[in-house]
Amino acid sequence: MFNKILIANRGEIAVRIIRAARELGVETVAVYSEADRDALHVALADEAICIGPARAASSYLNMNNILSAAVATGAQAIHPGFGFLSENSKFARLCEEMNIKFIGPSASVMDMMGDKINARAEMIKAGVPVTPGSKGEVHTTDEAVKIAEEIGYPIMLKASAGGGGKGIRKVNNVEELVPAFEAATAEAKAAFGNGAMFIERMIFPARHIEVQILGDQHGHTIHLGERDCSLQRNNQKVLEESPSVAIGHTLREKICTAAVKAAAHVGYENAGTIEFLLDEASGNFYFMEMNTRVQVEHPVTEFVSGVDIVKEQIRIAAGSELSVKQEEIVFKGHAIECRINAENPKFNFAPSPGKITNLFLPSGGVGLRVDSAMYAGYTIPPYYDSMIAKVIVHGENRFEALMKMQRALMEFDVEGVTTNIDFQLELIADPYVVAGDYDTSFLGNVFLPEYLKED
Repeated sequence: MFNKILIANRGEIAVRIIRAARELGVETVAVYSEADRDALHVALADEAICIGPARAASSYLNMNNILSAAVATGAQAIHPGFGFLSENSKFARLCEEMNIKFIGPSASVMDMMGDKINARAEMIKAGVPVTPGSKGEVHTTDEAVKIAEEIGYPIMLKASAGGGGKGIRKVNNVEELVPAFEAATAEAKAAFGNGAMFIERMIFPARHIEVQILGDQHGHTIHLGERDCSLQRNNQKVLEESPSVAIGHTLREKICTAAVKAAAHVGYENAGTIEFLLDEASGNFYFMEMNTRVQVEHPVTEFVSGVDIVKEQIRIAAGSELSVKQEEIVFKGHAIECRINAENPKFNFAPSPGKITNLFLPSGGVGLRVDSAMYAGYTIPPYYDSMIAKVIVHGENRFEALMKMQRALMEFDVEGVTTNIDFQLELIADPYVVAGDYDTSFLGNVFLPEYLKED
């Protein structure tokens, strides 16, 4: 086991990793920008070191400064969390070259699965179902028009090197294709330095189902069940739950088996997520992408599986075998996660940074967890993602979990900034959500129009 690890992240995920490491007896080093000098992860870590000014490009994305901090503090490993450098193969490769363990997959596997076209080719080799789509990168509108005609509309344009909802456009017909292609290409180039596109037929309506997998250095690969992430806005997840009410035992077995097969095929090491689109009408599912990091929504899986995913990540990176076998995992109950953001849903979800003047986090009772880096008096900086907390609940069944989430959100009080707590309260009380009758289009096409009508 490592003596000391550095966390190359901020906010609630940095706090989450620090707590897991402490329970393993591992010292931690926090890095922070000048804007995060008073952040909770800085106070909780054993050591903290400033890595640059407020802008992420000069701090949390500054590989040289982060690696220098690791060397200066004697950290043997780096946990990247999610976002920032978590899926950057160049950073993982630099860690390897400096004999610092990157707590995640190898750079080569990250390259393979981080590129949607390469990942698709590997999934075909592994026998995992994929959607009809382009065979390689698409660089021009003429190519895009030709491919779209072959596979049929509607289609999805996706940045080949993308993630986080960037560089994605839905296209219904040829008239929409050229402006959508140009916009997605420009967005992808700005976000990832690569404007290449990938085209696939759109599965619509669909459920977004993802499977949590773990793989160690000894050839063991397991799954921890699936999560339903279909409640999304602009390709960004809003609420996640496990298990999915859209899947029965037989289909669940097929999807989870396919995820393990996919991860084993590429020799995947550490925690990862295989994402699928499920066509409920036919019962067919298709590989969408692989996230080569811990997910924001990992706590719902921890609740239903009883496995601490972040501790497993650290153990795997240190060379240990998985602490559990597939047959030892028993899935219990139902878990739901609501993402709490400092934003104004009534004003196009505009970010709402500022000082938290008063704070009450919901607590008490079995099966309630709040992952956050907030405290009263803390100033939310305007430079980073607006997520400030995650409320996660676990019940014996889905109804109990929904009621527990309602109770928790009603207790949650943040003053000084605007949040989406009331939005989440209305969402979980919506009749369609209560019935589990929703897909990836529900939030944007059904719930939001009605929600915004209220004012």
